[in-house]
Amino acid sequence: MKPSKAYDPKEVEDRIYQLWIKSGFFNPDKLPKTHKKPYTIVIPPPNVTGELHMGHALNAVIQDILIRWKRMQGFKTLWLPGTDHAGIATQNVVEKKLRKQGLTRFDLGREKFIKEVWKWKEKYGDIILNQFKKIGCSCDWSRTRFTMDKEYAETVKQAFLHYYKKGWIYQGERTVNWCPRCSTSLSDLEIVYKEKPAEMYYIKYGPITIATTRPETKLGDTAVAVNPKDERYKKYAGKTITIKTVLGPAKMKVIEDKMVDMEFGTGAMKITPAHDILDFEIGERHGLERKQVIGPDGRMTKLADKYAGMTVTEARKQIVKDMDKIGILEKVEPYTHNSARCYRCDTVIEPILSKQWFLKMNELAKMAEKPVKQGKIKFHPKSFEKPYFDWLKNIRDWCISRQIWWGHQLPVWHCQTGRISNSQFLISKQFENSKLKIENSSAEKFIISAKKPKQCPFCKNCEMKQSADVLDTWFSSALWPFTTKDFYPTDVLITARDIINLWVARMIFSGMEFKKEIPFKHVYINATILTKEGKRMSKSLGTGIDPINLINEFGADATRFGIAYQIMGNQDMKFVKDNIVMGKKFCNKLWNASRFVLGQIKSSKLKTQNSKPQLKAQNLTAADKRILKTLDKTIKSVNKDLENFKFGKAAHTLYNFFWHDFCDVYIEASKKQEGEKTKKILLYVLSNSLKLLHPFIPFITEEIYQKLPIKDKKKSLMIEKWPI
Repeated sequence: MKPSKAYDPKEVEDRIYQLWIKSGFFNPDKLPKTHKKPYTIVIPPPNVTGELHMGHALNAVIQDILIRWKRMQGFKTLWLPGTDHAGIATQNVVEKKLRKQGLTRFDLGREKFIKEVWKWKEKYGDIILNQFKKIGCSCDWSRTRFTMDKEYAETVKQAFLHYYKKGWIYQGERTVNWCPRCSTSLSDLEIVYKEKPAEMYYIKYGPITIATTRPETKLGDTAVAVNPKDERYKKYAGKTITIKTVLGPAKMKVIEDKMVDMEFGTGAMKITPAHDILDFEIGERHGLERKQVIGPDGRMTKLADKYAGMTVTEARKQIVKDMDKIGILEKVEPYTHNSARCYRCDTVIEPILSKQWFLKMNELAKMAEKPVKQGKIKFHPKSFEKPYFDWLKNIRDWCISRQIWWGHQLPVWHCQTGRISNSQFLISKQFENSKLKIENSSAEKFIISAKKPKQCPFCKNCEMKQSADVLDTWFSSALWPFTTKDFYPTDVLITARDIINLWVARMIFSGMEFKKEIPFKHVYINATILTKEGKRMSKSLGTGIDPINLINEFGADATRFGIAYQIMGNQDMKFVKDNIVMGKKFCNKLWNASRFVLGQIKSSKLKTQNSKPQLKAQNLTAADKRILKTLDKTIKSVNKDLENFKFGKAAHTLYNFFWHDFCDVYIEASKKQEGEKTKKILLYVLSNSLKLLHPFIPFITEEIYQKLPIKDKKKSLMIEKWPI
């Protein structure tokens, strides 16, 4: 059947996608029995709050190219889809909704608030997955996972228990990154830094001058630190100096620590253990007092004396004025400051002292490092191995607890009778026989258990209450490859560079710890799509491009091909809409060339399209020989490029072959040639071109394939044999 005159993606794409769904071939269990060897990719689970952006589109196109290519090569392919509950982001969305009604989550209470989040998730949580379908993703939707599903939640809980039994999870009071707006702790990797104009304040500490951008934390200082190699301060090291402060005279010890940067400011550093993570570590080494002058609400505490109740900004302004009045403000200089902000709400981070749960990282960091060093896991490009190793080398214990309500609640159960002395400490037989550790602190009593205890082992009377904290979202997403079950380990992970440490490293050590096997063999870091001016795309600034709009205007295939065409190995990709227009023109060229070929062959049929037509070499024209030779060369080149993740190079090769070698040269030459031989070659080259192009532009190639008059045609081009 000859295709219609013009190709209309709107008429084709939804219909073809339904054909694929009906075929069942997205599901590896429904592929032909010849597909035996597994090939697996897990989708980086997008947040349930998300909608498709160009980064998602690029990531999805790359994965679909690989999956469709491997499926046609005869692999038992699984591309597993799903979404992440995105604790902070999703809670923020629902809280905004409540604010419009004049409510807060505290008005509802935890249980009712969680119900509201689930309602929101059921209504909006699958938007992005449906958008992935619009771009042609061949995921096995029957296996769709969500990080808050019951089964997944149980896996997360067991992971916590496993680490705790090994002694790798502990509770401690440490200085952590704190978002005053979200009212929760954040890990180092959940912070974004923005360059902002600021001031560097030079303050006299008796005979020593220190430089700081945060004079309000001066109220919490407990020492002055200098580098032991710094000769300028040798005479003060180990001594106590008297200093003038805005709250009156004070004594301050001068300590030596190798972590002090001699090049920053004056080379002397004020130490505020309760409000700086580095200062906390220095304070731990030297046994310094922790004085918290900023509270979780971002306001000054009672320890800030006359500044109590002020916001950090208000306190800073007043303290600077007061320091100037008493003559200890030496000078103020303009300074470009990297402002630490919450990655979800953009609020300035305040490091504060807080009791949190931590995961020890020393052994896990070694696990994450080893398979990459051994070459069992390869990064593409390889240059990303260095920042990966650098992070692991300088890793801190991971703060895994969050003070929000949406997420995996910690399996920690507290006694409700208050403090209990050691003499009153009781353990029921239920827990005595278990391997679960029971904390015996005079401050609080808790046990770690997967299920709520039937009886409190401490007072034997109360109904134990579960910890209000939830786990960091990345703790649960670190277990994402485990959802493949029988298809673990996976083959390749395609992701962005900004979550190499947030996610990739954590999946690697999780796989090594729980499965005793690497979670994937290759990590392909896709480019970051920028505006044509080279800036980050931003929805709020109106510089973002909605790929769904491109699909509606040009079609999914044109959008896919235009994106793939630009993947040329650079880690920053300036998006040019012209490439999508080119993709549309290419699809039209393919359509029109197919119409010509089908018009020529009419009733001609080949026994199979997977073998070259049986032709005698002496009967071939120069044009015949050239196109067959060029096709073979193209097949080899595309295979090599896909093996090496060179998607753009493969797209360029296919474009040049089909448009120039086949259409411009051979089709024109065929018009001067007659006979069955020419028709066979036309059909052979077209059918193989469709196969080669299918991973890149699946809709139009499937539509044309369904019209090919060939024997032994498969139900779908998806399971045709890849050209060799």
